[in-house]
Amino acid sequence: MSISDNDIERAVDYLRDSAEACAKKRAERLYLDEYTRALKSLIMSEHLAESLGAQERYSCSDIRYRNHLEALRQAIFEDEKGRFLRAAAEAKINAWQTMSANERGKI
Repeated sequence: MSISDNDIERAVDYLRDSAEACAKKRAERLYLDEYTRALKSLIMSEHLAESLGAQERYSCSDIRYRNHLEALRQAIFEDEKGRFLRAAAEAKINAWQTMSANERGKI
């Protein structure tokens, strides 16, 4: 197996060029994860006359909460996809470095 210099250049370019987009995806995921508790509390506060268990049921069945969970699922997918693509580019660079070191060792 051979990894060309062009492959490595593309991998390095990808890591550089995708950094900001990946950071935004991560920030969105973390924000939505933190917002989960706030949204649940907000919905529960709309049912203060009910027991805590009933408040919990109302919040979990509320369309706003279910829509939020769907958005969170998508944010997790986007964040993980970016993370895995970046890891693949890093693995390619690491393999190239190892192959290059092995070639220098043969001389």
